[in-house]
Amino acid sequence: MGAKNAVRRIGVLTGGGDCPGLNAVIRAVVKTGLLQGGVEACGILDGYEGLVNNKMTGLDYDDVSGILTLGGTILGTSNRANPFRYIEPGGDRDDARDVSDVCLENFRKAGLDVLFCIGGDGTLSIAHQLAQNGIPVVGVPKTIDNDICGTDVTFGFDSALVVVTEAIDRLHTTAMAHHRVMVVETMGRYSGWLALVGGVAGGGDVIVIPEIPYRMESVCQVVRERSRLGKRFSIVVVSEGVQLPEGDYVVRERVKESHEQIRLGGIGVWFASQIQERTGIESRAVVLGHVQRGGSPTPCDRVLATRLGWAAFVEAARGGSDVMVGVRGQDIVPVPLEEVADRQRRVEADCDFVQAARAVGTSFGDE
Repeated sequence: MGAKNAVRRIGVLTGGGDCPGLNAVIRAVVKTGLLQGGVEACGILDGYEGLVNNKMTGLDYDDVSGILTLGGTILGTSNRANPFRYIEPGGDRDDARDVSDVCLENFRKAGLDVLFCIGGDGTLSIAHQLAQNGIPVVGVPKTIDNDICGTDVTFGFDSALVVVTEAIDRLHTTAMAHHRVMVVETMGRYSGWLALVGGVAGGGDVIVIPEIPYRMESVCQVVRERSRLGKRFSIVVVSEGVQLPEGDYVVRERVKESHEQIRLGGIGVWFASQIQERTGIESRAVVLGHVQRGGSPTPCDRVLATRLGWAAFVEAARGGSDVMVGVRGQDIVPVPLEEVADRQRRVEADCDFVQAARAVGTSFGDE
């Protein structure tokens, strides 16, 4: 593949939130390079924080052996270290400064030929900027939210779906026993993929996502109708990015030193209180939270992560830069990062997932 001449030393980092499959990608990139290209590998610690502060470590074959099944990331990660608007620990947005030149200097000092950036839309947007500044970059799409443009699916999504589905399965039994409405709040930020597909897999009676406007009275009417028909429980799945009727988001916390200050969370509790107040049926909320991001990757994600890591190295060996390896149908193809940066892949209201769910009687609270 020409890797011995094109790529001699690689850098790998994981940025943004953690998710199952990160270690599988690291393993695939490094092992492909070592076994097929004879390259040296360098791990950059804690995402872009490591590139700014020159925190790097060598990665050899033994370092990446046995990590295929591990959740998290052996390199650590950070979602608070944008080199173009860098905030020192304890600082705030007003103290942000551009230290991208330091990243370029550290990249060159380490003797790296290419930087593999494994992350979500924020990480890949930064990667695109670094490529414009002279660092050869290949991105790998990661997120449980499945909201990255340019790819049909991201690794980590399937693993999170298993958690959501199992949670709904378990909540079905307690909801039936106590004749309650159980409201399940999923992650997903401003995209509804996790709630939608997890809700379909778990047999949710109502699924509420950011992309489809809802009416609370419609949600409650589903609950009342099920009760009238003798079905004395209901499952309502709500994405954390769903807005209140007045258009506000429910914010769990704000992190001043982060460039994405808002941390969503709590809309499920609001839904449960509204349903109970309007229907008189006892309603409880379960916020799945970070459990969706933890644990071992599913077989599907292990395979996808391995394919993406291999494809990323092959793309770098061909001289590719400022690209992401994305899934299109059954193939993995290079996608220009300019088509990925600062964009978000959201659910289309008439997509097959939504149509299939409606066909089997699932409500989206919009009728």
